[in-house]
Parts: sequence; structure tokens; C-alpha cells
Amino acid sequence: MANKSVFASVKGRFAPATARNATGAPAYRYTDAHALAQVAMTGTFGGMFYTDPADELEYVVDLAETVPVEFLAQTAIYARQKGYMKDMPAVLLAVLARRDPALFRAVFGRVVTNGKMLRTFVQVIRSGTTGRKSLGSAPKAMVQGWLNGASDRALLQANIGNDPSLADVIKMVHPKPETNEREALFAWIVGRPCEAALLPQALQDWMAFNKAGKGTVPDVPFQMLTQLPLSSHQWARLAKTGSWQMVRQGLNMFLRHGVFGVSKNVDHVAAKLRDPEAIRKARAFPYQLMVAAQHVSPEMPEAIVDALHEAMEIAVQNVPKVAGQVVVCPDVSGSMMWPVTGYRAGASSKVRHVDVAALVAAAFQRVNRGCTVLPFEVGVRDLRLRKQDSILTNAERLAALAGGGTNCSAPLKWLNERGRAPDLVVFVSDNQSWVDAGNGRQGTAMMREWELIKRRNPKARLVCIDIAPYGTAQVRTRADVLNVGGFSDVVFDQIAAFASGETGGDHWVREIEKIAV
Repeated sequence: MANKSVFASVKGRFAPATARNATGAPAYRYTDAHALAQVAMTGTFGGMFYTDPADELEYVVDLAETVPVEFLAQTAIYARQKGYMKDMPAVLLAVLARRDPALFRAVFGRVVTNGKMLRTFVQVIRSGTTGRKSLGSAPKAMVQGWLNGASDRALLQANIGNDPSLADVIKMVHPKPETNEREALFAWIVGRPCEAALLPQALQDWMAFNKAGKGTVPDVPFQMLTQLPLSSHQWARLAKTGSWQMVRQGLNMFLRHGVFGVSKNVDHVAAKLRDPEAIRKARAFPYQLMVAAQHVSPEMPEAIVDALHEAMEIAVQNVPKVAGQVVVCPDVSGSMMWPVTGYRAGASSKVRHVDVAALVAAAFQRVNRGCTVLPFEVGVRDLRLRKQDSILTNAERLAALAGGGTNCSAPLKWLNERGRAPDLVVFVSDNQSWVDAGNGRQGTAMMREWELIKRRNPKARLVCIDIAPYGTAQVRTRADVLNVGGFSDVVFDQIAAFASGETGGDHWVREIEKIAV
């Protein structure tokens, strides 16, 4: 007679799907806490393939109202400090300001880390989208405190940009300056008469240079220098003395101003870009370097482009090296061709979801010897990456495959048909599988295929990196399955801990819950 305990366990293993994804196909619903964490690390309030900004905002605010206030505060901090998100932490903070003013005061400074975040927070509050249109006493006091406590340079940096401008914010909250110097700076920012001698020396130097058109280049934020009539020699000086991040962001500016017309300038900038210590100090991430590489002018000297490729190789050193067989599955379907920051007329990023997926795959292959890369859409695409090529080059080759429907079970089915039993499988996808849709009563097709792999290798682990804010998964979170959101480098740390068996599938949410508030 057959062993009932064995066959009963197989029958009960396929848990029914609990949700429908954006295409209407079976999926699994995240818990509210996990859903908020996922959208906090991927949402940008730009137009997405399956949703528009208004739908995304409503979804975020609903989740922010549902979770405990402590987790809301923790997620806002995590999204800002670990995910380096911009608009999302400001939205979460705005909801927190209404739900728990005391907790809001406690975490404000950990979310509003610069003037741009301050302006974004004020913009969110004033829009009324989070439940109030006026700042209120607690937010107003915190904004006033930031304005009075910020350094002169931080205020000059914050004065770059509009909607609202820093002048608008100052007029809105009426901070009481604590010194004559700060009173003069506030007056200059809002366009009122002030005593120039009381302004910061760097600002006085900038004003003098702007008037005379000559002299020593003032020590002010880079964006303020673009308004000055600098010579190519002065621009070259800035390229030599500027920070690593400033040089990365200003490559096209330097090119336009003739800096790279001198070979020694090219050599110096290239050396700075590939300097391991400078990259470490700048906390440069592969995603930033991909942005830089995709935005450089076609006329950029080859040595500069090569240096960006070399910097990428250095920046991926925190990609985990995993014992055993590793398989990485980048989603190259049509929906992955959308910009990672969403569609914004005239301001969409050149970097698409498929570029991020390809970057992760290429980086894993570089670090993990024998790693198999299975790009997929309707089926698994046949592409063999060349190990001698750079990470950026291989990422570009993967991204070039983009197009077709989404079938998240395809790579696992490919492995099962060949009897493969990898130790770690990493997916990078928007999770909107529909080609393999069934009725969902026996779970998703991806979940069923994963169970077959687990029979051959009970220790196998699956990581699904979700890089779009749609809120459903194709596999259930459990001890051997980690669903994690976002495309910042913190994801690599989560994978390393999970792959080594140090943590379970709930590790990501628990890491957020550890944040002291």
C-alpha cells in the first residue's frame, strides 16, 4: 500500500493563489507590511506599464494608513537611508505627520536628509494627497528647525530647484533666524535686500565672480557654477578638484566646456572614476554607474567610457559569492522596457527595468563562477554571455533581448526539464506573469515548478527581486523563498544573508522592523 503521509504532503503543498496581478493572472498577496516595504523601495509615482501615478499614490497611502505607525516610520527611514528613494519617503513621512505627530518629530531628521527632501516633503503636504493641505504645527516646526539648523552650504544646495523653491518654503513657514548672518542669507534667498557683508563668504565670492566674470572659482555647489562664465581651464580645475560624485554627474558638462580637449585632463578624470578608494568613499553603486554610462555623450572620449566600465567592475564587489550552483533569471519581457522611474514627459530615465535586471544578472555571473543566466519572456531566450566582456557590455546584450509576454515559470520549467537542481535561483522581474496563468487553485505555475526543484534539492533557495510597485508575487514568501523589492545595493546584502542560510524569507521585513524609532 502507498505511503499515505508522503502522498498527502504532496497534495497539500500547492497553496491556492491569494490574489490577481495587474494582468488578472493568479498571484500571491503580500502582507500589508511587506507590500508597503516593496512599494517604498520601487515606487516613483511615474507612469508605469500597468498603473498610472494616481493609482500608485492611492495604493501607497492606503497601505501607509493600514500598517502600525511604528512600521510606517521604520519604512520611511529604510526607503531613504537604504533604498536612496526620493519622493516615496516624503509621502510616508507626510502620512506619519498626520497619524502620529510625536513619532513624526522623532524620525523627521532621518528622512529629510537634505534640502531637496525638505522641498519634496513640503510639496507633498501642500498637495493634499496625504490627507491635509496645510503644514500644521508639527511639520511647520520641523521645517523651521531644519532651515535654522542647516549649514550655509546645505541651504545654497537647497536653493537649487523649484516647485516649491526654497524661497517658497521660507515664505511659507517664516523661520526666525537665530543670527544676523542667517537672517541675511534668508533675505538673499527670497530676493529681499540684505547686507552682503553678512552673507557666507562662498556666496560673496560667487556674486563677485558672476559680476566681474573673472577671479578664483568660488566654492559653491556645482549647479551654481553652471551659471558662471568659466573658461575651459577653470572647468578642468573643477574636474581635478571635484568630488567623485560631482565628476560622475558632470561628465557631459566637462565635455561641452572643452575639458577633454586636453589629453592630461582625460587621463586625470579617467583615473578618478576608476579609483577604488574614491568609489568606496563615494558609496558608488552599479545602478549609478549604469545611469552615467547610458547618459554620456557619443562624443565622450573612449578612455572615460572605459573608466566607467572599470568602475562598474569595482562597484559590484558586494554581489554575494554563493556556494553551490547559482542560476539568475532576468525578465526581458515587454513590460520590463518601462523606465525604472516611470514615464514622465521630458524627464523619463533612460534606464529601464530590463537594464536593472540585466545588470544584476551580469554582476552575479561575474562574481559566481559557473553561474547560469536564463533570460526569459514567453520562454527562455538563448544567449551565452562572454565572461571576458565587461558587466556593462553583458548587461546591454541581455537588455537587447527585451520584448514579448511574461512567463515567470519558464526558467524553472527549463531547469526541471533538464533535471537541474541549483542551490540558489535569483529572479529579477516585475512579477506580472500571465502567459502561464491558470485558475490559481493549485497555486501559480511558478510555485508548482519551484516545488519540483525542491524535491531534487530540498536545500534550494529562491530569491525574487521585485523591481516594480505592483504589489503581488508569483511565489509565496516562506523559509526557502525571499521576496525582496528594489534595485539598490542593499538587495545584495539581503541575498547574501539568505543564501548562506542565516535568515529566512521574512528577513527583509524583519530588518526594517529592527530600525529604532
